[in-house]
Amino acid sequence: MNFKNRDVISIHDFSKQELLFILKASKSMEKKPNPNLLNGKILATLFFEPSTRTRLSFVSAMEQLGGKAIGFANASITSVKKGETLWDTMKMVENYADVIAIRHPLEGSARLAAEASSKPVINAGDGANQHPTQTMLDLYTIQKAKGKLENLHIGMLGDLKYGRTVHSLTTALSHFNPTFYFIAPEALQMPQSYLDELKEKRIKFFIESNLLKVSKKLDILYATRIQKERFPDPIEYEKYRGIYKLDTSLLPHIKKELKIMHPLPRVDEIDKSLDKTEHALYFQQAANGVHVRKALLGLVLGKIR
Repeated sequence: MNFKNRDVISIHDFSKQELLFILKASKSMEKKPNPNLLNGKILATLFFEPSTRTRLSFVSAMEQLGGKAIGFANASITSVKKGETLWDTMKMVENYADVIAIRHPLEGSARLAAEASSKPVINAGDGANQHPTQTMLDLYTIQKAKGKLENLHIGMLGDLKYGRTVHSLTTALSHFNPTFYFIAPEALQMPQSYLDELKEKRIKFFIESNLLKVSKKLDILYATRIQKERFPDPIEYEKYRGIYKLDTSLLPHIKKELKIMHPLPRVDEIDKSLDKTEHALYFQQAANGVHVRKALLGLVLGKIR
């Protein structure tokens, strides 16, 4: 497959076959690192919103492949502070780099950035909308842990309304005949548009607020934090913060093979007591981001086919 110069904006833009191809390329990157693949190439990381794992794993991936990274992690030190538009920022940065990774708080910003740029743009998160590379590394993590993606029972726990990671992952996993369990208070449940999408595809899902009612059925439990920065009203956030807290008291109520995932950062929703159990997958999940982003950078720069 030819991904050269292709933007990575939304998981909706990728077919099942394309996702599996990306996972195959990621596996190859993990097994056989290629330190000279992107010699002479430059990645620009434009992060208008805080990030640890995503930004650093993009930089690490690029440099491990022999390329270089430029960019910023704080928009306040850029010309945006002077009033420069996102469009103009992209028109400038495309002159300095071969590929651009962007994180921005506004939904749709990555699509606009891609329209402005002649270089491939990778969405590293646009508000509560999409986070496609996180989804790809999540798929890779599940595939490694379970040996398959088909016919799994997947629990999504926490902030499903504002959580861009669960939005993207739900769409991607719908290619693989899952059964979903959306576990959240009513006010933070999965947006109706995603539920309608699942109905159209005849994918089974259940709406629940009590984890213990479905925990024994799960192969994967994907936990998320309650995202303070997404709430328009701080009082609403305080109402739901800490509503779900996973610790070792959960262990008698789950399958022995259950794996717990989390896009991180965690706040108080997963206790450290779970970190050393066989169920914890979240740190390995974060590490897998380097392999997947290596593959994506190689693909969009035409060095992997």
